[in-house]
Amino acid sequence: MYELSKGANVSLAALSENAGDVEGTEGAGNADGIDSVIVSLDWTSPTGEGDADVSVLLLDADGKVRSDADFYFYNNPVAADGSVRLLGKTPTGSGSKDRISFDLTAVPDPVDRIVVAASRYDGGHFGELDDLRLTVADGTGEDLLRFAIDEADSVSAFIFGEIYRRAGQWKIRAVGQGYDTGLAGLAKDFGVDIDDDAAAEPAEPAEPAAAPADPEPSPPPVPAPAAGPMSPATVPAPRRADEQAAPVKSSSRPRTAKKKVTLPKVARKSLAENESWKEARLFPVSSLKSDRDREMRATSVLLSVMANIPEFGRRLTAAFGAPAGRMETFTEVSLPHGDTPRRPDGVIRVERAGKLWTALVETKTNGNGLKVEQVQAYMDIAARRGYEAVITLSNDVALEGSPLVDVKTDGRRKHKVALWHLSWAEVAHQAQMLLRHEGVGTMAHAWLLQELLHYVQHENSGCHGFQNMGSAWVPVRNGIDDETLCQGDPRAVEVVESWERLIRQVCLRLGGELGQKVLPVQRSKRGVDPAARRSLLADDLCSEGRLRSELRIEGTPGVLAVTADLRTGRLRTSVEIPAPTQGYPLTWAKRLVKRLTDAPADLHIETLVEDGSGGPRGTLERLRPEPADLLPKNGARITGFRLSLFKGMGNGRGNAETGFIRSVDDAVHKFYATVAVHLDTPAPRRTAPAEPSLAR
Repeated sequence: MYELSKGANVSLAALSENAGDVEGTEGAGNADGIDSVIVSLDWTSPTGEGDADVSVLLLDADGKVRSDADFYFYNNPVAADGSVRLLGKTPTGSGSKDRISFDLTAVPDPVDRIVVAASRYDGGHFGELDDLRLTVADGTGEDLLRFAIDEADSVSAFIFGEIYRRAGQWKIRAVGQGYDTGLAGLAKDFGVDIDDDAAAEPAEPAEPAAAPADPEPSPPPVPAPAAGPMSPATVPAPRRADEQAAPVKSSSRPRTAKKKVTLPKVARKSLAENESWKEARLFPVSSLKSDRDREMRATSVLLSVMANIPEFGRRLTAAFGAPAGRMETFTEVSLPHGDTPRRPDGVIRVERAGKLWTALVETKTNGNGLKVEQVQAYMDIAARRGYEAVITLSNDVALEGSPLVDVKTDGRRKHKVALWHLSWAEVAHQAQMLLRHEGVGTMAHAWLLQELLHYVQHENSGCHGFQNMGSAWVPVRNGIDDETLCQGDPRAVEVVESWERLIRQVCLRLGGELGQKVLPVQRSKRGVDPAARRSLLADDLCSEGRLRSELRIEGTPGVLAVTADLRTGRLRTSVEIPAPTQGYPLTWAKRLVKRLTDAPADLHIETLVEDGSGGPRGTLERLRPEPADLLPKNGARITGFRLSLFKGMGNGRGNAETGFIRSVDDAVHKFYATVAVHLDTPAPRRTAPAEPSLAR
């Protein structure tokens, strides 16, 4: 992988040559460079709670945005022409990464430079984060370039790098420049409208930008345009101390975006005479009798909906390096392979500017595993025919560093084929996000997506997501019960991997229902091998008999911790909330108990004190009449409160009513619905008085 130092640059054509791209292959990329790239911004936090938001600015030859629509951030994540798409945060073995997909063939000609930045909020700065890094991958997902940032200092906005045109070629430069004035200062310098009623001073960089290695000088700065009315991309300036606080309205979609259609929250009253009448469905499931029938029907249903609902098809393929363009899908395609032709379950083709991106699809349903020889054959076919990807689709959930199928790549072939995996749980999650929260273009599309969601969630479709803890589950539980499970037992590692898959699926399901980001928290240090990390967790399982995970739910204070104690057969879901910074401890206790009026009576509340020795605790039922019982008798300083629910966990390894998987899913959903929703939401993420902020 190419290592880039601060201020240095390299052309994408050179990276393409180093990666071994070839001309004249069907479906191959631009011979003069790379048509699409995925840029990843990574960082870690010693506490596991540090976070930042990614933003992208498209600049013209004068170094300014053409309009506020050229500013992409969390409230404006996708370009209408498909040139920019913020893919969001994805968990890794050492934390999470934020990814952005760029289709360089779709970038408008007036755009001369693309700036990739990130910003912190609530007084946070990048000096508090570790291992800042920018990585560039091609459309197949193979990493091409890395820029490691050694020092970011106390700045709240940071430009990681930029992609720019020179002599008809795309190049990338490592910038590493910070802004003391945050995202507002950075955005104003590039011409984004600023609400300057507060007469904020112009932003100055915390350090001068590194001199580019290119011989061409950067364009001279020009004055920013006069501030106008607030637009979706507008960054509000800080409020004067003597101004009265006014409610901040959440930023809406870009003005150019069409109105989106979502399902009504209340279902229409049925016209059926009784419950025995079954509604007619576009995709029936009653006729499915065999696994082969389920695979064929599921593939055809999914691919047809992807081709007919552009938002949905693009959402599922963008992360795989597919460009934004006209999509067509096919099933049961016969392709030559030796003496016997092969029939992949499906083919996805995307056409953009006369070029084709092609992926073969191999589908499994009903818990059936992927077959190595099948996937290997499709990888070989794709390499020979110049296709870009093979996508496997099953109930299983892929983990970093633990591939579902271990295929071999012929190093003599210059054309690269990416192997991607998609879980049915991810399909349902993306359908829910569009259908219930973000919307699609027309009512017909909403109805079609609803039919797809009904199909994949039906018990007879076979598209249930991860639903089996594996063959090692029962032996490991028995070994913990009779204390015969030894450290180093590979079966314990299998259980840890299954637990991680389960937690990721729980995040997908809860996030789809809430319309919010729900991500697993990984607290291991960057660079730790995923296999080594799971081996350590397996040793802890052997010695303590517990499986642990943490979930971060956007808009919820603290992280939701889930612990499965295999010795006692109990699940614990809990959250730690910090103590308020103002007021009196008795007021805190009374307010907390009042907020939890509708929470379960058996909710456990524990006071956290400064010395870590543990403070008073009790059930909500006992504390309701006497909130003062939460106050330490010795006057120790209160640092927060821990809220916990306990329930028995299922014994079976499957997803039945008495199964372990169902019990974990139910426990997380119950804790959120009955406890977390009653807690005070965190303060707005961008309201620090000393920091210009974006309104969500």
